[in-house]
Amino acid sequence: MASQPDFSSETFNRDPAAGIAALRARGRLVEVKFPIIGRVWLTTTYETASEMLKDSTTFTLRKEDGEVAGLRWWMPKSIATVANNMLTMDEPDHTRLRSIVDEAFRRRAVLGMEPHIRAIADRLADELFAAGSPADLVQRYARILPVSVICELLGLPTADRPKFIAWANAMTQLRGPISFLRMMGSLSKMRRYLAEQLQSARERGGEGLIAELVQVEKEGGRITPDEMVSMMFLLLGAGSETTTHLISGSVFELLRDPARRDWLAADWSRIGLAVEEFLRFVSPVQFTKPRYVRRDVELGGVRLKKGDRVMAMIAAANIDPTAHEHPERMDLERRPNRHVSFGTGIHFCLGHQLARIEAACALQALFTRWPRLQLAVKPEQVRWRGRPGIRAIDTLPVVAGG
Repeated sequence: MASQPDFSSETFNRDPAAGIAALRARGRLVEVKFPIIGRVWLTTTYETASEMLKDSTTFTLRKEDGEVAGLRWWMPKSIATVANNMLTMDEPDHTRLRSIVDEAFRRRAVLGMEPHIRAIADRLADELFAAGSPADLVQRYARILPVSVICELLGLPTADRPKFIAWANAMTQLRGPISFLRMMGSLSKMRRYLAEQLQSARERGGEGLIAELVQVEKEGGRITPDEMVSMMFLLLGAGSETTTHLISGSVFELLRDPARRDWLAADWSRIGLAVEEFLRFVSPVQFTKPRYVRRDVELGGVRLKKGDRVMAMIAAANIDPTAHEHPERMDLERRPNRHVSFGTGIHFCLGHQLARIEAACALQALFTRWPRLQLAVKPEQVRWRGRPGIRAIDTLPVVAGG
């Protein structure tokens, strides 16, 4: 197998385009090796990624016996339980679970939350330097906002927010055996906590999405208790982690080119287009989950055999020159913008509206309060987390500026 980029390295995260170009030069579908997952075929173009993701019959998340792609026999039961959610399910179970959470989301009117999200962002922006300067924008702002919003949406106590932030930090620092054990401890605590919250909602009712889901559960009985816990885990994790890195990555791009920051701040009606470009260019989610190939098929000029595994590289699709004009450039006015940062097909991201609203509110609140915000270090000194699959800034030290 030919050499491949180290997807967890500083070099790759600082400039994914270079590593992606080397992969694409090998073909539209290439074989790579990931930690834990092992060998898998990887798409390198927009067309190949879209073809694979839209064909949920040929490319499935589970084997015929129900085994989830990417799980290993030695993994603890707690991981398998949490992984048993709609993101790892094929039809008809995917539609069954998706319809339940769709119904609960409709009851919560996510679009109506924008003024409240902006109020949270304004408050956090005011408090950015409360503990001193420079401030780490990741921990002081980009992580707190999505966690605060999803906790309120779910109906979880505000006082418990520090727990989720600590758990999220532990689960994103996966770099070796010790951090894996730490992650497992946080995972177990989080599962136990969510199970308790669900039971409380069953017995006493409440406000928020948890209460809505419990009501759906009572009305239809279409979901098991373990599936409910996994659903909560998915909503809490997916509803905060990737948005954290979208916000911090977007701020980083604006601060390393202040002219872009000033252009955006001059007319905030441009924020919608800008967020779409940040989604494409930053690409917080770099890869999809692995799929099993259910039958012999050709994809990207490669003949795949039944039982092979394949992943779509979102980051590669988002900078494919056949789909985007000058994809290596950030263009905050890009039209059209055919990014696939929320995926495509049946697994298109449920929280896409919420993520867009949070990113827009976060950027506007931050740069309205701190119009001269600056990096406290040189751009090349900003460190990235060594976690393949998620492009995440580790710390982003900022100062208020002159």
